[in-house]
Amino acid sequence: MDQKAYVFPGQGSQSEGMGKELYESNAHAKDLFEQANEILGWRITDIMFGGTKEDLTQTKVTQPAVFLDSIVRAKIAGSAFQPAAAAGHSLGEFTALCAAGALSFEDALRLVSQRAFAMQKACELTEGTMAAVLGMEDALVEEICKSIENEIVVAANYNSPGQLVISGSRKGIDIAVTKLTEAGAKRVLVLPVGGAFHSPLMQPAQDELAQAILATAFNVPMCPVYQNVHALPVTSPDEIRKNLVSQLTAPVRWTQTIENMIAGGITTFVEVGTGAVLRGLIRKINKDALTEAL
Repeated sequence: MDQKAYVFPGQGSQSEGMGKELYESNAHAKDLFEQANEILGWRITDIMFGGTKEDLTQTKVTQPAVFLDSIVRAKIAGSAFQPAAAAGHSLGEFTALCAAGALSFEDALRLVSQRAFAMQKACELTEGTMAAVLGMEDALVEEICKSIENEIVVAANYNSPGQLVISGSRKGIDIAVTKLTEAGAKRVLVLPVGGAFHSPLMQPAQDELAQAILATAFNVPMCPVYQNVHALPVTSPDEIRKNLVSQLTAPVRWTQTIENMIAGGITTFVEVGTGAVLRGLIRKINKDALTEAL
């Protein structure tokens, strides 16, 4: 029997005009987008459908926009949306939880918006950045990060074998780029991001978001949701909440998530959203994995 896992992308998968076709072609989708405008108190659809690339890369816009594009697709699928499991990459974890029924649409959107603003504030407190390390064993990347003294540099996104994103202070990342290149990394690419996501530098954002998460009602999801912090399936609302609080300063264990899903019997991965980033990573993690788009 085909066991499908639905996976939801994070920040970086946005594109100009995202969601516009859904809005114009489906009445339920249009209702959801208009609800989102009311919940947020400003018309995010104007930027999603007609804004520039620069408009869309503002954190306060990007995160709710990516969430909306994905969750609307899941909602309008109706009875066709029957996941055996779900997971999301960073921001996408909120979408996965909403799609699986652990969070209401309104609560999930509010948390995503609060998350975006909290992260933006944390970025302004300390100058940080991220870099993608290609063609090096995870353990060696971790070892080199730990060797850098007096600066914060940590593994942030375990995206696929041979692709690990590191995060930390600007100076720490500069040192890491040199050390990793000298140690034989195929390529080390500093990313055009506004801060050190999934690192201790996000602690102020985590503290702020924790209050909102702890005050939000969570339900038992319709299927297990594999969470970023440990790559394991969770159905307990209390555990979901605890892991979500930890997420902003902990690494995204995407490689381990996909491996664990396959070990648990998942045969097909359905990416819900704009683009094909997750499908590409999944095929790098397991070349035999079947992938689809929704």
